[in-house]
Amino acid sequence: MSELSRSTFLKGGGALIVGFSTLGAMIGAKANAAGGAGTFDSFGPYDSQQLDSWLAIHGDNTASIKLGMIELGQGSTTGLLMIAAEELNMDMTQLKMIANDTDLTPNQGGTYGSQAVHVGGKQTRAAAAAAYKTLLGMASAQLGVPAASLVVKKGVVSGGGKSITYGQLVGDKLFNTAIPASYNLAPVSSFFGGPPAAGPGLDPGAPGTKPLGQYTLVGKSPGPPRIDIPAKVTGTYTYVHNIRLPGMLHARVVRPRGQGAYGDGTAPKVMSVDPKSVGHIPNVRVLQMGNFLGVVAPREYDAIQAAAQLKVTWAQMPPIPGVANLWTQMRSQDAGGKTTLVPYSTLGNVDSAISGAAHTVSGTYSMQYNGHLPIGPSCAVAEVTPDGARIFSNTQDAYNSRGGIQAALALAGLKLPAEKIRVSYVEGSSVFGTAPYDDAAQSAAVLSYLAKAPVRLQFMRWDEHGWDHYGPAQLMDLRGGIDANGNVVATDFSHYSIQFYGTEAGQQQLGATPGPLGFNFIDATNMGAQYKTPNQRVTLKQLPLLNQYFSSSFLRAPLAPASVFAYEQLLDELAVAAKMDPVAFRLQNITNNASETQRGVPLTWDRWKNVLTEVAKISNWKPKVAGSSPQTGNVVTGRGIALGGFAGTMAGIVADISVNKKTGKITANHLYGAQDTGLSVYLGGVENQAVGSMTQGFSRAVHEELVFNKSNVTSLDWVTYPILRFKDAPPITFSVVQRTDIPADDKGTVASSGALAQGSGEPPTAPIAAAVANAFFDATGVRIRQAPMTAARVRATLKAAGVA
Repeated sequence: MSELSRSTFLKGGGALIVGFSTLGAMIGAKANAAGGAGTFDSFGPYDSQQLDSWLAIHGDNTASIKLGMIELGQGSTTGLLMIAAEELNMDMTQLKMIANDTDLTPNQGGTYGSQAVHVGGKQTRAAAAAAYKTLLGMASAQLGVPAASLVVKKGVVSGGGKSITYGQLVGDKLFNTAIPASYNLAPVSSFFGGPPAAGPGLDPGAPGTKPLGQYTLVGKSPGPPRIDIPAKVTGTYTYVHNIRLPGMLHARVVRPRGQGAYGDGTAPKVMSVDPKSVGHIPNVRVLQMGNFLGVVAPREYDAIQAAAQLKVTWAQMPPIPGVANLWTQMRSQDAGGKTTLVPYSTLGNVDSAISGAAHTVSGTYSMQYNGHLPIGPSCAVAEVTPDGARIFSNTQDAYNSRGGIQAALALAGLKLPAEKIRVSYVEGSSVFGTAPYDDAAQSAAVLSYLAKAPVRLQFMRWDEHGWDHYGPAQLMDLRGGIDANGNVVATDFSHYSIQFYGTEAGQQQLGATPGPLGFNFIDATNMGAQYKTPNQRVTLKQLPLLNQYFSSSFLRAPLAPASVFAYEQLLDELAVAAKMDPVAFRLQNITNNASETQRGVPLTWDRWKNVLTEVAKISNWKPKVAGSSPQTGNVVTGRGIALGGFAGTMAGIVADISVNKKTGKITANHLYGAQDTGLSVYLGGVENQAVGSMTQGFSRAVHEELVFNKSNVTSLDWVTYPILRFKDAPPITFSVVQRTDIPADDKGTVASSGALAQGSGEPPTAPIAAAVANAFFDATGVRIRQAPMTAARVRATLKAAGVA
């Protein structure tokens, strides 16, 4: 291994100077040559049913794979290239990716909901399989050998004593071939109602793809090294923060430090601005359009100083309801008929079953707002002219972001057709669901238009913390009952939650009317579907968002951590009532194959049972009734277990913790996790994701809580919004339950169209808080029903129980 000197290392950290000609369009369905696109020329969106929209074969026998799914630091692009390499029978070293770009890559939908490999993999597999079939047909004609007699290795096709490479067959020319309709890449409506995205594609091993038994890369442990790591380690990787354009200005937005209640308070009104207050800072320009305000300067430090020193008088924000107690406000709104009742599912007669149960338990659980808050700030680079726009952003969905940028520019007075707006993905800070990247991109575009120059906008820490779309605060009421034999007879789950946001802050400052998307991402797999319960009821009560709560959106595993925090504690309480070990109790009540008929949720093939037994095995679980071994002393220990999941994936967590009763600090001594994703494509990537997911989940469970006063958010830094520190990061043991035996339909009653392969980025987040809370009860004999389980909340809980 060669060693890098510090000077060599630092050479790699320079900015990427972008000339538009060098980032022009690559080979695509509407272009017959690499390069050549000017700043605002547009070749996309491409036809997702054309093979050239997905990949290109080069004369040197390499291939470029066009990925609409993106790299967020989770290793998904490595997994997608593995799938392409597998189907093409090429080596990973022969492949490179073309990153998400509205002028270069197909619209695969967004990289969220653990869909990068789960959904994007099926699309990439279908395209690669179609290319392979086409290449074999071309080789057969060239070599005079039947396609069935040909063998391919590393892109070299051999047969009849002759051989030819993919590069010789195609060599930087277009395929001009349609992908078979049966490969299912016809466009479908996007999740957010934006431009159509490519359809679902093909599952692993489906007809037309390589059989699972012939895999050499996919599903093998640990898999190849991640393609993005070397450049990141050596400092040569380009992040969106590194982009520089000729004539570029640095920018900062100017807003109050911390948003108010979403609606009127999210678009603070400018009463007066004094540009002379920053007149002493050289070359600074103050840009304003209505309530939208920002500064630009050739030097970034000058823009930072100008944003901090600019004298602005803001209208007073309206008071935030619920500042004294969110949960009291939610109750009051429900009692006043202000919630929207959404009966999610009802099985049997819940009320009758609970009234006749041998033992019943009930409880109320809550989880505070969490922030996305990546450690690195949001950043976007934009050049906007009356002729078109070019945006560099770490968006999760370039096509959807393009629509938002188009709307923001229209509010600023520039109406551009979508095809004149090019959005290029460049990796930035992680997003964990969603983050203010759209706000940054839209605001950068508006500032560029107003400045009549390219603009690089980077948020300050208070912008990132104070103007996030937070994971919503949630309140849950549960009750349940068991029979005399420890069988769960009924559970009742009422979930109060806030609707997700719809309009970015910058757009609202420009005059857009705020409005929510109007739904919540509720996941029934975490509300009782893990267990064979004959009587179940799940009810969602949507709370009014506008002018009542903060801007909210998807945060890693959306509502699942709160749902599992409540439901798996209920299960633990029922296990205590039955005087049973928590694992034994769950095994007795775990779902069986008939459970999938309850609501169509994929729960068959003993997936819950397998993750439960696997996590119990790797944690060396010792049976006992939770909380049955009272401990003396100031520091007590306990272990807890919980099941939960997301994106069709099942996960089990065991938490070994210690609790300092005097300080209230919860320490994770060890976390254990197991996960059944069906077929895990990139095992090393899945394990890496799981460790990050569990670590972040523990941070959210014990530390993270948004704070605010009567007018606005006051969590503006890492002191007012604490997170887990490196010194407290827990040891983690994780096991992938690899499943090649589950058919893609997961029913087992019809012919399989391939193997099941589902999401893996978020599921272990779901059970962490519940496992820690159950371990807390085991250690102290006291239930803690509010998260995060901060030191102050732990002390208050123990004091109220007479244990402190």
